Amino acid sequence: MSTAILTGPPVPGSSLEGDLRSLGFDVRVAPGAAESEALLAAVPAAERVAVVDARFVGHVHSLRLALTDPRFPASAVPGALTAQPEARAALAKAFAATTAPAPAAETAAGVSDLPGDADASAAAPQSAAATPDAQTTPDTEASADTEASAAGLGTALRAPDLPGLLAVTLDSAGTPVHRPELGSLVATVPADPQTRNEARQAVAAVDDEEVRLRSAVKARDGFFTTFFISPYSRYIARWCARRGLTPNQVTTASLITALIAAGAAASGTRGGYIAAGLLLLFSFVLDCTDGQLARYSLQYSTMGAWLDATFDRAKEYAYYAGLALGAARGGDDVWALALGAMVLQTCRHVVDFSFNEANHDAESNTSPTAALSDKLDSVGWTVWVRRMIVLPIGERWAMIAVLTAVTTPRIVFYALLVGCAFAACYTTAGRLLRSLTRKARRTDRAAQALADLADSGPLAEAVARAGRRFVAGLPAMAPPAIAFVGGAGLVAAAVFSDYGSLWPVVAAVTYVITSGLAVARPLKGALDWLVPPVFRAAEYGAILALAVAADVNGALPAAYGLVAAVAYHHYDTVYRIRGGTGAPPHWLVRATGGHEGRILLVVLLAALVTDTDFTIALAALAVAVALVVLVESIRFWVSSAAPAVHDEGEPA
Repeated sequence: MSTAILTGPPVPGSSLEGDLRSLGFDVRVAPGAAESEALLAAVPAAERVAVVDARFVGHVHSLRLALTDPRFPASAVPGALTAQPEARAALAKAFAATTAPAPAAETAAGVSDLPGDADASAAAPQSAAATPDAQTTPDTEASADTEASAAGLGTALRAPDLPGLLAVTLDSAGTPVHRPELGSLVATVPADPQTRNEARQAVAAVDDEEVRLRSAVKARDGFFTTFFISPYSRYIARWCARRGLTPNQVTTASLITALIAAGAAASGTRGGYIAAGLLLLFSFVLDCTDGQLARYSLQYSTMGAWLDATFDRAKEYAYYAGLALGAARGGDDVWALALGAMVLQTCRHVVDFSFNEANHDAESNTSPTAALSDKLDSVGWTVWVRRMIVLPIGERWAMIAVLTAVTTPRIVFYALLVGCAFAACYTTAGRLLRSLTRKARRTDRAAQALADLADSGPLAEAVARAGRRFVAGLPAMAPPAIAFVGGAGLVAAAVFSDYGSLWPVVAAVTYVITSGLAVARPLKGALDWLVPPVFRAAEYGAILALAVAADVNGALPAAYGLVAAVAYHHYDTVYRIRGGTGAPPHWLVRATGGHEGRILLVVLLAALVTDTDFTIALAALAVAVALVVLVESIRFWVSSAAPAVHDEGEPA
């Protein structure tokens, strides 16, 4: 159990001790700083500890945000501070520094000069809601405070805020202290009975449960999710929290529901399609609920981050496969459309990931296009239109579900390809304009992230080492141009050659060379973020074209499995980089051959074996890649080194 140290003399009638216990803390009371330091030393080093000023006035959810969020080693709001085991040593040092005797000159100045007193004397909660209306009637406890001031309580209220002093000391000593955005919530340490009364009135004026529910919803979401899912899914999240369900359980339920939906679609019957559409929508409701439950109850975990990051893709691509199987039962082969939809959707995501990583910490990062976008954000309806144009997961799944129920799988895929292609053109064009018009210097971190996203294997690395001098003097646009030429040639050869032709082999060898040259120098150019998406489109597109050329039963489903396994590896790389842990280990990239090694192997198989054997080889390669990347991915995401990557909810 976590321990909360309540510092200072208790305030009559305060519910603070009960509030802390409701949050799972074992509460211990210390009359002063010295006793608090002794209690801190007695708490086992492996436990979370909180230091809370006994005079604290605020919402329970303010304490929850400050004291129970597992993502931050240290966190604080006015009057309350917490430290997880990794920050305990720093907190002990902060205690020693804060409680050390002050020089005589400072002592003579009085306690009002202490750093924590400035916050305490302000005594105003962190929003306009903290100022009560004149008609609010003081409560009984406030009156008791006023009467007790003559007995010395007023003097106690003016003492320094120890948690605030500790937070300042931790920050200055190099241990970052997270301070959650409270919005309309109240968290303060009153300096006198009057401000304490005002703070209590401000607490009563704001329903923290309503704030908590609102904060559980992501700040930026699509139109469909915002207006058709979140208004009720947040209440499902609260229902789950009150029954002890975890976000991981809800995420797993969402996956199972989507897989059942895929199975219903695979039946190939109209009833099955209707059931599949309804189940897919319900799966999406659960998909929204798991994140809202995590934000509502602050149940963040590394395993949850991994599940949330990967299951969305698994659900969507499994559903595509179910539609293709259902269509095949009715005599319509749409596997090429299903694979094309998966390729297009994955490449869209890689464009987003690469652009964001390239500009994550770019210096002097400005552009007229970005300024125009900011201006449009001030016009409400344009925000929703632009969010819908990019066809986010809510709009996309709603479209798929409705079309599945009322049309055929072929029409579903046609609509999906057209919608995703338009969205891809819109977002990529905007990113190109921003990149060409902004003046920014990319950092080494951004260049390394793009190199990791490129997924270059040993062949490309060897070419890069050999061609470093050659590319050094080429223009800034050379890396994406070289990558595009090699990738376009590879896909064109695969599309326009007969099965077994040697032209794709020649194109694949050329692709290996161009892939190495494209990454031979650091990817810091304005458009170098295009290199990873070009590699993805070339690899996935060539596999699709070769499977179509084989023109044998099973080739396209086998190719679908191979692209799905490789795409999982690429998504896994993205989320590791986002979490700040870097790319997967180098041995994994070498074991899977890198993008250029895999495509060279597939092209050689297409040239050397029969179409039937090619299908078997694709299936075997898909299984091998899936096993290697899944085992390593699971090992990493359940380890202590895994990051907790989560989207934030809207500030209260």
